[in-house]
Amino acid sequence: MSTAVEILKKYWNHDSFRSAQQEIIDSVLEGRDTFALLPTGGGKSICFQVPAMMKDGICLVISPLVALMKDQVSNLDKRNIKAIALTGGLHTDEISDLLDNCEFGNYKFLYLSPERLQSDWIIERLKNLPINLIAIDEAHCVSQWGHDFRPAYLKIINLKTHFHKIPFLALTASATEKVRGDIISQLGMEQVAVFQKSFERNNIAYMVFEAEDKLHHISRILKKNPQPSIIYVRNRKSCHDTASQLQSLGFSATYYHGGLSASEKSKNMASWMDEKKQVIVATNAFGMGIDKANVKTVIHIQLPENIENYYQESGRAGRNEEKAFAVLLFSPSDPVQAGNQFISVLPDKEFLTRMFIKLCNYLRIAYGEGIDENFGFNLNHFCSQYEFPVLKTYNALQFLDRQGIVTLSQEFSEKVSVQFVIDSKEILRYMSLNPKEEPVIASILRNYSGIYDSPSALNLSLIAKKSGASESDIIQVLKKLDDRGLIDYKAKSNDATLVFNEIREDEKTINRVSKYLERQNQQKKEQLQAVLEYVTNKNTCKSRLILKYFGEKDAKDCGICSYCISKQKKPSSGVSIAAEIHHLLQSQALNSREIQNLVKHPADDIIFALKQLIDHHVIEIGADNRYTLSKK
Repeated sequence: MSTAVEILKKYWNHDSFRSAQQEIIDSVLEGRDTFALLPTGGGKSICFQVPAMMKDGICLVISPLVALMKDQVSNLDKRNIKAIALTGGLHTDEISDLLDNCEFGNYKFLYLSPERLQSDWIIERLKNLPINLIAIDEAHCVSQWGHDFRPAYLKIINLKTHFHKIPFLALTASATEKVRGDIISQLGMEQVAVFQKSFERNNIAYMVFEAEDKLHHISRILKKNPQPSIIYVRNRKSCHDTASQLQSLGFSATYYHGGLSASEKSKNMASWMDEKKQVIVATNAFGMGIDKANVKTVIHIQLPENIENYYQESGRAGRNEEKAFAVLLFSPSDPVQAGNQFISVLPDKEFLTRMFIKLCNYLRIAYGEGIDENFGFNLNHFCSQYEFPVLKTYNALQFLDRQGIVTLSQEFSEKVSVQFVIDSKEILRYMSLNPKEEPVIASILRNYSGIYDSPSALNLSLIAKKSGASESDIIQVLKKLDDRGLIDYKAKSNDATLVFNEIREDEKTINRVSKYLERQNQQKKEQLQAVLEYVTNKNTCKSRLILKYFGEKDAKDCGICSYCISKQKKPSSGVSIAAEIHHLLQSQALNSREIQNLVKHPADDIIFALKQLIDHHVIEIGADNRYTLSKK
């Protein structure tokens, strides 16, 4: 049998393991239940992939994230390792065929969501598989105190009954002390080996700055650190706006969010990964499977929802172990905006019940029906019809998704169906007269043989790949053909696909999960309070605040965060700064940014001096936000 290092070298081309990986693998190979807490960038997947490759049989991987499952299967396929994922939207026959492949096709990895374990027939099929390891990824989801609790994870313990000799490996990147104990208990892990790597990232300088003009602050950071950078924002509009503003300032920037097509995501990510773009502006949709070692700076320009997410996102900086920066910019109004964004949009039981009943009516699902049905769903249209607030409704749908009641697949694509309504000779004649459109039309005809007989749903990304045209160009060609009466063209825009995993039972359904909703809402409030403490605390090392949140109470000051740097600096004389500002304003009116560029002192000290000068009526501020000497 090959050694763990030999497997690592053969398939992943690495000569050695990262910290704790070898010990975790050895524990699994000894057949022990194992708990592994490896912070972001710690290489969790290697911990189950390597031992699974060393043993006969197949590794069962339970994961809550479809995108992560697809990403890992794709990466394994590239290494010629056979893997399958049972993702949403598959019919029973398709799932059965895939499980046949696992049983007889020498597959090494089977990925599925915890919701699949609620089907007795799937459990029966799993019993027939030669399972050598059960890996539970994102294991914090099993804890009611975790930041993304999913009740379906509570069913995983039932696998112990059928696979009592097979080791469990629970993996997470973020778990407090309370959550760690709960995970081990809820999974029924016995004589468990616990491996926990410290959350400390001693090469990352955690910086928190109060900044009214955030774009100006970003500009200064990026000029000082021209290496690859990530800027996290909260929504798609901010993605586009921030990237556009940076481009206008001369920075090479692109963007990434869940609303882009697969080809756009791939193109934008590649331009940043290949360093054709310095900056990628992204929502939290960006990050899964991203392992770029030389990210110098991660900047958040809006408050994150919780410390867990902030730690994971900021932890994408400095994976090459060189000094890097995690910068959080905030303004005095941000806490109020965060409350409006994260807390006021939380659905309560009454709203969830009302929304669920209207959703079933909207999709024409009768009481007692709906299970395994698949629906195209436009969120904005639904909210408009019933006058529901969009964010609160989206959060309610996400909650139902996490509880396994529905599966919400965000696709954000245009569904296109086409049928040619003239004979093939006329199409050939048209192509000869319009050679620029020939590659698109020819690609469609080659890939859809029945397109003359009935409408065919087109895969635009496939046509784009085959023809060399962009998806938008393909749409233009199709619209032109439709206008000329050559084809019958239909396009339907859907935000998402909804799959109902249960029959409709209205209040009975909601009553069953409402206790989790109340607990989730309370926890989200506590998590946001921890973020506000991190931002506003001016008396504690920022790294220590993060480590304390995760239960590491004996950490020392890091020496490189914004607090530690400010402590090392000699305090500026408020009187001397005020004198400098007064001298500057004698010759011209200036805004705060211009003053900061001319007065070489910390921004906080300058803001304090400006406030003192205004309070004492020495200076005043005009409607144009420029400061002048007081006329009184």
